[in-house]
Amino acid sequence: MKPFLTENLSFDQACMETIQANEGKDLYMKGIFIEGDRENANKRVYPRHEIARAVQNLNEQITKGYSVLGEVDHPTNLRINLDRVSHMITEMWLDGASGCGKMKILPTPMGKIVSVMIIAGVKLGVSSRGSGDVNESSGQVSNFDIVTVDIVAQPSAPNAYPTAVYEGLMNMKGGHRVFDMAKDLNKDRLAQKYLATEVSRLINELKIR
Repeated sequence: MKPFLTENLSFDQACMETIQANEGKDLYMKGIFIEGDRENANKRVYPRHEIARAVQNLNEQITKGYSVLGEVDHPTNLRINLDRVSHMITEMWLDGASGCGKMKILPTPMGKIVSVMIIAGVKLGVSSRGSGDVNESSGQVSNFDIVTVDIVAQPSAPNAYPTAVYEGLMNMKGGHRVFDMAKDLNKDRLAQKYLATEVSRLINELKIR
C-alpha cells in the first residue's frame, strides 16, 4: 500500500478565492490544491508529470459521475467518512506545475458548521489528501494519486486559510438566529455561549428530516 500523504498551502500560495452562484445560494472555493516541481514544507517534491496524471485521474472520476467528497478536519487515512463530509471537488486542472481545483460547500451538517464558523470570523484552512511513494533521499514523490482536499481548523502551514462567504444558512429554519449570533460572536462573549447550542439544534433537525 502506498504511503498516506497530506500537504498544506498558505493562503497566499493557494491564491484561494470564493465564488457565489445560484443567486448566492451556492458557495465555491477555488485555488491551488497542490504545488509541483518545488520542495514543500514536508520536504517533498511532486514532479509536474505526477500532478498532471493525478489531476487527470480525478477529473475522470468526476466525468464518470463519481462524487469526490471532502471532510472537515484531517483524517489519518484515505477513507471518506460520510458523517464528516462538508464539500465536494467539482473539477481540477493543471496550471503550470500546480494542481488547481474548485470545491462546492454542501448543505450537510458539517457544511453548515463550516458556514457558521466562517461567518463568525474563524479562519479555516485546506489540505490535500492522497497517496504516493516518496524517495527518502531526494523527497521525490512518484505514483501519486489525489484523493480529495479537506477543510481543516489548524493547518500545519501558517496562514493556510481560504476566505469564504455566507452560502444559504438563511434558507434553514432558525438560520437567521444563528447568523445573527455569528455576526455578534466577535463582539459579544455571551453570544459565544449560545452559538454552539443553536448549531447543534440545527444539526439535529437535519438528522430528523
